Amino acid sequence: MESNVEDYKLIFEKEGVYLHTNAKRSNQDTTIPGFIRIVERAGVPALEWSPLEDEGRRAPAVLYTKKDGEGGEEETNFDPGYEPDWAVISTVKKDQREHVPIRDSGEWSFSLPLSELYSLRRARFSLGRNFLVLTSRGGHPLPPLHFHRGGTRELLRALHRYIILDPSPVDGRLFLAYPQDSGALSQSFDKLHLLDDGSSDLVSRFIHDPYATTFGGFSKVTNFFKAALRPPDSPVYSRTAQDPSLPHQTDEEPGFELITCGVELGPRPEVTRGQPLNKWEDFLDPEGRVKNPERVKQLVFRGGVTPPLRKEVWKFLLGFYPWNSTVKEREDILRAKTDEYFRMKVQWKSVSEEQEMRNSLLRGYRSLIERDVNRTDRHNTFFSGNDNPGLTLLHDVLMTYCMYNFDLGYVQGMSDLLSPLLFVTQNEVESFWCLTGFMELVHQNFEESQEAMKQQLLQLSILLKALDPELCDFLDSQDSGSLCFCFRWLLIWFKREFSFEDILTMWEVLWTILPCENFHLLIACSILQSQRGELIGSDHDFNTILKHINELTMKLDLQSTLCGAEAIYLQLIQCKELPIKVQQVLGLYAPSSTEGDSPDSQASETQGLLSQPQAGAASCNSAPVPTYP
Repeated sequence: MESNVEDYKLIFEKEGVYLHTNAKRSNQDTTIPGFIRIVERAGVPALEWSPLEDEGRRAPAVLYTKKDGEGGEEETNFDPGYEPDWAVISTVKKDQREHVPIRDSGEWSFSLPLSELYSLRRARFSLGRNFLVLTSRGGHPLPPLHFHRGGTRELLRALHRYIILDPSPVDGRLFLAYPQDSGALSQSFDKLHLLDDGSSDLVSRFIHDPYATTFGGFSKVTNFFKAALRPPDSPVYSRTAQDPSLPHQTDEEPGFELITCGVELGPRPEVTRGQPLNKWEDFLDPEGRVKNPERVKQLVFRGGVTPPLRKEVWKFLLGFYPWNSTVKEREDILRAKTDEYFRMKVQWKSVSEEQEMRNSLLRGYRSLIERDVNRTDRHNTFFSGNDNPGLTLLHDVLMTYCMYNFDLGYVQGMSDLLSPLLFVTQNEVESFWCLTGFMELVHQNFEESQEAMKQQLLQLSILLKALDPELCDFLDSQDSGSLCFCFRWLLIWFKREFSFEDILTMWEVLWTILPCENFHLLIACSILQSQRGELIGSDHDFNTILKHINELTMKLDLQSTLCGAEAIYLQLIQCKELPIKVQQVLGLYAPSSTEGDSPDSQASETQGLLSQPQAGAASCNSAPVPTYP
């Protein structure tokens, strides 16, 4: 690693640091002695490792290589021998060359700018030795480093000169790296008290399900959203992104318009639920076509579906069968879809262990799936016990989905979406294609950028600010205005908040896409407003708000929640002076719309679809009561 002496400054150096090219094996061919250094090159601090200069041997071949499509050169990748860590959403990291800030200066030497260091993990593999594993912000783990003569504490002290290393509250071996100026991030840890020794009881009660690292790592969630909820085009975001030395402006509003809703919304109508859909044959013509799909959706939205009909109706709601298909056409579709499913299943079933060792992506997917299958809905008899065939089906469907959508692959949380589908259909092929239909609605939630999740939380804030400014002000005063505690709700559509049976009803209601695509956000508003009396005027702070919201799990009433969400929608669409951003969230406003597609007319159509007695966007003082079939 040569450099201009004037641009080079050595900050820290330690000899006797062994790089392991394969953490699963230990011999002279897989360990390389060298130096670890912290240096500044042209003022940019970096962590570097280089082998001893007098070592004549070459590093061994790595487990796999991947061709670079542009340059044609082989890129060396390291198999760390463990599943990658993940923050809010865990994915098996794909090879994204443009995101790897690692500068190779030899076969195994590396130089990683400290601004691109994402995490540091103390790991112990099968060898029984302790290793330090660094991961870049591109998601690429570097080869493990073993400090044969000690020195890890000195290295960490030297790193603290440039970055903050915060322990993860759910994994004491993992440290997340933040820039020294990340005041908001440190503040979130302080307010959660997640770094205190006495916090384990709070965290264990706050995250009392097995997905602690998935949906309960609120230090990660909170830190992520305090920094990331500001839209990229906002001035503060741009300033921080361009100059990381500038402190965060935590007292400024997020990037959405201030909604004071100066006009009164008017009274909220009372809404009652209807009876579930219990007659299916009545809606079919002699050839088996569904005669009135919109009427079916109305009934499902109002009351759900009776359990005996779910297996059939869900396949229409999730797009497995077209609404206008005949019985004969559906038989052909099922035959074709069955063939397609098993062709994809054979693809991963036929991969040998030796082949899989050279495919880190597939190996990573399998590892995550096997881990999640063993802890998904085990209280349900369909998945309970050991050697349960339901678990095998859950595993096989998820693995096959990786073949169907290899770009997304498997992300933790997807097993939660599949288990009710498999429970209802009791069929491997049908549950798979229902999952693909479900994922068409929510796949953005699982994308690594998390842009869709940030957008939904912003939209939820917009709705809540219009509905209940007082509650918003209170949450803002307690640093909870980002609504990060709603993240899990939106990610897997309240799967962990309601009972298994209630989720079957909620999901079929949401699959109707009535009365708008963002009805799940109105459900979140309904839950939050149901808790306003508990929150406002109490002595809750940031920490106890998170705890209180989490403890609502399995205590919420589904029917009153759905009634509240629909009543909120009706209350909002009756107001002609509703802020534009609220109209956009509800799907009532498009800038290029003609008069025929105005917000009022769209509201009228939706209201008519819901069989309301009054059409159009009524005045803010009217409160029609919906009728049900």
